[in-house]
Amino acid sequence: MSTPFPRPSYAAVLRVPHARRTFAAALVGRLSYGTVSLSLMLALTRSTGSYAVAGLVMALFGATSVLLSPYRAGLVDRHGPRRALLPMALLYAVLLCVTAAACWRPGVPAAVLALTAAFAGACTPPLGPSMRAVWAGMLPDRAMLQRAYSLDGVAEELLFVSGPLLVGVVVGVAPPAVGVVLSAVLVAVGTLGFVTSPAADRPRAAEREKDATPARRGRGGAGQGRALLQPVLVAAGVGVSVSAVDLLAVAYAVQRDLGGSTVAWVLAALSAGSAVGGLLNGAITWTSSARARLPFLAAGLGVSLAAAGLAPGVGTLIAAVACAGLFVAPALTTAYLIADESAAPGFRTRAGAWCNTAVNAGMSAGAATVGLLVERLPLPVCFAVAGAVAVAAALVPGRRREASAGSAGPVSRRPSPSRPSPSRPSRSRPSPSGRP
Repeated sequence: MSTPFPRPSYAAVLRVPHARRTFAAALVGRLSYGTVSLSLMLALTRSTGSYAVAGLVMALFGATSVLLSPYRAGLVDRHGPRRALLPMALLYAVLLCVTAAACWRPGVPAAVLALTAAFAGACTPPLGPSMRAVWAGMLPDRAMLQRAYSLDGVAEELLFVSGPLLVGVVVGVAPPAVGVVLSAVLVAVGTLGFVTSPAADRPRAAEREKDATPARRGRGGAGQGRALLQPVLVAAGVGVSVSAVDLLAVAYAVQRDLGGSTVAWVLAALSAGSAVGGLLNGAITWTSSARARLPFLAAGLGVSLAAAGLAPGVGTLIAAVACAGLFVAPALTTAYLIADESAAPGFRTRAGAWCNTAVNAGMSAGAATVGLLVERLPLPVCFAVAGAVAVAAALVPGRRREASAGSAGPVSRRPSPSRPSPSRPSRSRPSPSGRP
């Protein structure tokens, strides 16, 4: 099938008109999500002098951010990025500044801190899903979209690694509340640059919305729910497995009387493996469909993680975790691609947001569950349980969204990913606020 786009590559993706400007602006805004949690936690701890209060406030901040993500994404789908995303980002930035001001001096009641943080989390702009929706609007060619989503996922991985490092530099010369203000500035500037890009007005979901009748949208929405089941559950399983590595690495180091640097190397191996896997996944021209690949990616993560529990030493543990990381970004990227394929008219941003929510919910659940298991079961068993969750998610059957007669849904309008020409297939341990 002929295509107006050049041969798929990462460079070709960035050469698409307005791609570099839009992507760079979105990354500036999303860097805020890599800096805000550590900054806010340090500011709250310094202000209240209580880890319990700080943890409670952070939990409220994260809960409102993650649980309301699909609803915020729905506003972007319904009203467009400029009318919904920009006011959301500016309100979020203002509330972060209010929270930073409340943390500047000790003595502010915990209820005030909790309230401002909860409202700030509720306004977190869904920049990740919005950027992926714009990618899909700019790149109807599936092979190009595969590269774009892989590049997006690897860049997000690096943001969540570099964000805490940036906070470390800031708190070395200023109070932690300055880091919260920096997070507010980043999200405001990045979102402004994103929504003013010409590409932000071109998501294809808006065009399909005009052609779809309410009856067709209702039937498409029912089919969409079934079609989203596989990518959402796999994303949740990946979240559980990845979050488990943090605590399991700490437990491994404690049991063997190793230093904290061991934990850092293990987590760095996971992130590095994920980045490499994401780049490789985007560079391959797949002949199988995304739905066919997703179970194998989830199973690969689970098996590798279970094998890591049998590591006799630090070197083998790092290698095993790096192997597990190779499957993380590809699994999430493929889940986002399937969600995009399954999106009914006017639901593209929401479909990606459901995957985001699943990852973050899985990470929260995984951290809580592994924290209980690690005190009761041998460490290799805990690794195996964490891996088994990803394997179980791989068993979820994939279903395409059924297009009603006469309906022009995403499946009927796009070439099948299994066809040769357009075949094709987004971390980090996220902050409590998740990966908006």
